[in-house]
Amino acid sequence: MKRLADELPHRDAAFLLEAAPRRLARLKARRKLWLEVHLWLGLVAGAALVLIGLTGSVLVFWQEIDTALNPALRRVESTAVPQPLPLATLAEAAQAGLPPGTQPNWIEFPRFQQEALSLSYAVPSPSVPGQTDSRNLFINPYTGQVQGARLWYPADYFAGMPLMAFMFKLHYALLIKNGGVPLVGIIAVLLLFSVLTGLIVWWPLTGQWRQALTLKRRASIERRNFDLHKTAGVYTMPVMLAVLLSGVSMNLPDEFNRVVEWFSPLNLSECFHSGPPNGRSAISWASAADIANAAYPEGRLAWLSAPADAVGVYQICKADIAALSRFVGNRCLLVDQYSGAVLKVIDAASGTAGDVFLQWQWPLHSGQAFGWPGRILVFLTGLACPLMFVTGFVRWRQKRRARV
Repeated sequence: MKRLADELPHRDAAFLLEAAPRRLARLKARRKLWLEVHLWLGLVAGAALVLIGLTGSVLVFWQEIDTALNPALRRVESTAVPQPLPLATLAEAAQAGLPPGTQPNWIEFPRFQQEALSLSYAVPSPSVPGQTDSRNLFINPYTGQVQGARLWYPADYFAGMPLMAFMFKLHYALLIKNGGVPLVGIIAVLLLFSVLTGLIVWWPLTGQWRQALTLKRRASIERRNFDLHKTAGVYTMPVMLAVLLSGVSMNLPDEFNRVVEWFSPLNLSECFHSGPPNGRSAISWASAADIANAAYPEGRLAWLSAPADAVGVYQICKADIAALSRFVGNRCLLVDQYSGAVLKVIDAASGTAGDVFLQWQWPLHSGQAFGWPGRILVFLTGLACPLMFVTGFVRWRQKRRARV
């Protein structure tokens, strides 16, 4: 600024030198306002962030943890059979293990050789009349043997719920049965603004970037607390923004999709329906998966959701398609439950910009978009949430005491 002033006429140079401090003062006053906003957003939503962040860290590895806790259900002993049974054979074995008249509504295919096939299904709840319990059935994919079944989501919400199911409920609904899902979505919106206002407050107006990005050595307790808060916030900010935004997309999907449609049209899967049966019976989930495999043989079967009603469709998703994308290698097909026709292909390489943007949300939220490094980053970001809340709360208390 001094060098530029030397090259200007005296009156203009004087004005420039006087204007710079005034502009800096205005920016500092504006930042003080954003600091208040950041403070109250943190106090209102910060405690929930601790629970959401910690449970999110656990759920990054939920399948590995659930397998370790339930090896008899989820693990398959070594077998001399090199290939799994045909899907049609597995479907028959699964149907024999299900209660009469029950159909699976969700299927998770094995991720590796020694993992069981998992089917989710609903049965009338013995404790809550008129409602259903969600249960899991596990099948050995090499022998067709039923390894066991368990309760997953009970209708009365708590009794008998396994640990990972409890973690999911705590993460996306704070264990609130009615209204918990949208509430967590609203909290995520508040936390998004908290992160953005924190960025404004952190931004070094005087250009002292090294000081803004590091911990001060031999600092006081108060300064060390402040430095921990700002550095934890700034280094986790990119992942935190991605995780919070994707969380909003899942907890407030209708509102989120309407915002996305302001920028790009969407071809949502719920807009596709099976045609009239015309005397045909619905095809089995095994047939639907075989159709997906035949149409797109790349990758491995990851999961399948069955039609929810007479006009619903099968959604079959495949993962680990290296040729599709380095980061989001998933492809989902919507299949008519009567004709077996492929109604839509959903992947990161097709559709509108809005469709592709939505495809990124779950991989970003879980960290799977970047493989193990992405999962570890999401895990560490969740662990940083209690640190940021505690240091922010301590900072607020310090400021309150200073004003007295």
